[in-house]
Order: sequence, then structure tokens, then C-alpha cells
Amino acid sequence: MIGRLTGIIVEQGLDGSCIVDVGGVGYEVHVPLGTPGRLPQPPAPAVIHIHTQLREDALTLYGFATLDDRSAFRTLISVTGIGPKLALGILSSLSAHELADAIHRGDRNRFKNVSGVGKKLVERLVLELKDKFHFGTGSVPAAPVRLVTPPAFASTLGTVHGALVQMGFKPIEAERAIEQITPSAAHKPTEELLREALAFLS
Repeated sequence: MIGRLTGIIVEQGLDGSCIVDVGGVGYEVHVPLGTPGRLPQPPAPAVIHIHTQLREDALTLYGFATLDDRSAFRTLISVTGIGPKLALGILSSLSAHELADAIHRGDRNRFKNVSGVGKKLVERLVLELKDKFHFGTGSVPAAPVRLVTPPAFASTLGTVHGALVQMGFKPIEAERAIEQITPSAAHKPTEELLREALAFLS
């Protein structure tokens, strides 16, 4: 699984895709339409945080300018009825912080201009996601919104954890599997670690 790309953005498309050159290999990455404005203009070096979607017939990369945006994407696709395309559409209109604020306040009007998001889906978003965000408190402006993220693992193990959650396992289940495979994880490729984690969960 790919969790981050550090390379040169060589192309940006109007459809929300970009090509990132990493060591001579061009990766096609799908990003929210609002993301290109926050990324350097090509050609320019950039770090893009990646969510990898692996299917039998395809491997698709979704990229984000910040870790919070990636976390928001992963949270969105956990909601029934929201796939990657719609999640990108939401994050094209709202950043992770704006989304979290709208959910917390129950501000349904913030979703009016988001294509594909109707009233029923907005209600589901508010209901299912309200407890998945942390907020600052007090009379002064709130501290920057931070999405709830799993415990920090080493980069490879973190990728495995994310893959397990993406496959439908609960975060606590993924954490337990990671704890089991950690002692012997050194120098093992991600694919092997993922197989070991799945064997533990089976």
C-alpha cells in the first residue's frame, strides 16, 4: 500500500487528477478539485498524502495536501452511501476543518452546494460523524480541528492499519492485529505484514 508520495507534480488536470513523478515513475493521483490550489504549480516538488484503494482489477490512488484531509476522506467513505468519488466531491467544497465544523454544529446549509449530497445523506453524515471529531472549547476561537486518528505506528505498520480499516475491520481490531505482528515486523514488506495481520483476524 502507498501512504505518501514525495516527488514532482508534472501535470494537474481540471478533473481533479494529477501526475506525480517519483524517481522517474509517474503516479496518477485523484485529488479533490480544491486541492490543486493548495499544491505547488507544476513542475514543483510536493508531498502528497495517499489513500490507496485496492481492488481485484484496479489500484487507485487518492491524494491530499494534508493528513487531516486524508483522515476526513477515510472517515467519509466509512459512511454508508458515500464512495470515494462522492467523498472527493465533498472535500472539493469543504476542507477537513470546515467539514468537521459543519458536522459539529449540525450546519446542514454548508452542504447545499455539494453535488450528490441530498438532505437524507446530510442527516446521515451529521448523525454518524458527529462523535468522530475533536474540537477546541472556550470563548476564544477553537483550536485547529483534529480528526480522530489511530495510534501512531511505524510507517509500514500504519499503512497496514489503514488497509485493514479500509477493508472493513474496526480500528480496535486493526490495532490488535498490528500489536501481534509488530515484534517480527522489521524489514518485512507491507504485503507480507498485511497477510499476517489478516491471518490473525481470520
